[in-house]
Amino acid sequence: MTTTFGRIAYGALDVCNGVEMATIQAAVARTGLSAGARVADIGTGNAGVAIRLSQAFGLDVAAIEFDPVMAELAAERIAAAGMEVDLVVGSAAQVLEGIEPLDLIVALGTTNLTGEGRPTPEAGFAFLKQRIRPGGWLLWGDLVWLAEPSVPLRQVVEVSNQYTDDTGWVAAAATVGLVPEWREISSQPVFDAYASDAVGAARRWLEAHPDAAEAETVRFHADRMQAVFEYGRGLIGFGLYLFRVPG
Repeated sequence: MTTTFGRIAYGALDVCNGVEMATIQAAVARTGLSAGARVADIGTGNAGVAIRLSQAFGLDVAAIEFDPVMAELAAERIAAAGMEVDLVVGSAAQVLEGIEPLDLIVALGTTNLTGEGRPTPEAGFAFLKQRIRPGGWLLWGDLVWLAEPSVPLRQVVEVSNQYTDDTGWVAAAATVGLVPEWREISSQPVFDAYASDAVGAARRWLEAHPDAAEAETVRFHADRMQAVFEYGRGLIGFGLYLFRVPG
């Protein structure tokens, strides 16, 4: 097993983002999709969401993960659950280009979604809409600015993705023709628990493996995540959005 901060931190979580599994499940239930509907969970992380969608709704789920270390974790979780979830290791941009339009795409906290660096919210939504059938669905979740951040905080948080506020996410989706059907911003306790549980798992691993070769890197990422979420508390949240493709 390869050891990274992500492998340790997200191995301790049900969902690799600041949202509860029950909220995700309730959002997908709103789609009314039947068993066998084709779904892609891009940036699947630990595959927790992909597994739940297969278990709860009988959906035909492809779990797409670019990071090979996280893919190891996803494979372990899928095997342990005994579910027929198709794990695909590769970039979302490349994988989605090669398959037929889907009934539902789940994209929670994805990185480099379009394969072109840091896409704008509009570019990300436009890319995904093209890969969903008419009448299909997009369940989008990502960080939300709850208030205007300082320039340094925005620079640190937006190293790999560009974010906006709640109104901005909805407006960006509308720009490319996605219809908002439902949305929810995670409560502060839920968001706090996500960061605390992830960092806590890394701290426990460091206590048990102080001399490991990976310890310095794991500590760096744990310190960074803790600092960002403590400094940004009240400024950063997580939004879950269900959009429909007209058709």
